[in-house]
Amino acid sequence: MRIFVTGASGWIGSAVVPELIEAGHQVAGLARSEASAAALTAAGAEAVRGTVDDLDVLRSEAAASDGVIHLAFKHDIAFSGDFRGAAEADRRAVDAFGDALEGTGRPFVIASGVAGLVTGRVATEQDRPTVDGSPTSVRAATSEAVLRLASRGVRSSVVRLAPTCHGDGDNGFMASLVAMAREHGTSGYIGDGANRWPAVHRLDAARLFRLAVEKAPAGSVLHGIAEEGVAVRDIAEVIGRHLDVPVASVAPEDAAEHFSWLGGFLSLDAPASHALTTELLGWTPTRPGLLEDLEKGHYFAAPDSSAHA
Repeated sequence: MRIFVTGASGWIGSAVVPELIEAGHQVAGLARSEASAAALTAAGAEAVRGTVDDLDVLRSEAAASDGVIHLAFKHDIAFSGDFRGAAEADRRAVDAFGDALEGTGRPFVIASGVAGLVTGRVATEQDRPTVDGSPTSVRAATSEAVLRLASRGVRSSVVRLAPTCHGDGDNGFMASLVAMAREHGTSGYIGDGANRWPAVHRLDAARLFRLAVEKAPAGSVLHGIAEEGVAVRDIAEVIGRHLDVPVASVAPEDAAEHFSWLGGFLSLDAPASHALTTELLGWTPTRPGLLEDLEKGHYFAAPDSSAHA
């Protein structure tokens, strides 16, 4: 298959591309910079210059491909305060792909998330997000729109990822927690730290995206979850030990000041299951779990390190 991938040089995409190529697929990746294009070419993929705002490029590449994996998202503007703008741009891209793939029966896979999906119990693939018009629910509405493409002749599926997609080179939540522990001289958690974060290794996530584009039925919801939930206090304790700093509770009312933008996420209790995904696609995570990955030490390389071990 020829697979068009957006976000192909990003944290997840840069693992998905070689996963697809090693399975015998041809890959074309959207590249918004010369550096991204060079990385894709070096990986053995075709680089297509453009951004998620270039809707004609998206339609053209979708029409020329046997399937699409959409991973790109404007994280830069989302984390600078304009999440709605990023989510609305994402919806326009998804609509463009849907129009191009309508009636073809070809696969269209997008990335979504499980954080905040439900409260008080383990989330499953059968749960649906709340769409209430808030900025964050704009993205939830997009995932629902992708599922509805099944009725328009698209083999659409949504891969909901754990908030922590960990591995060597990660600059996301785990790296931010380590940086904050360094800055404060304390490895913190909120309240009693019993709240749980689901996690998945990026290479396990990459394999799930390949399986989805190859054989997920139309209208499928899949969970990229390897570990149902890792207690945040356990994460803090590993970080504290590696940095040789104390581990301490942060009061909920002080979380925003101590953890900045991460405070809201860090307080979530968001366990999630992948049982239905394994049953449907035979996906079984095999890579190290989150705590084991933290113990390897690559998250604790000196801040000015130019490379990980």
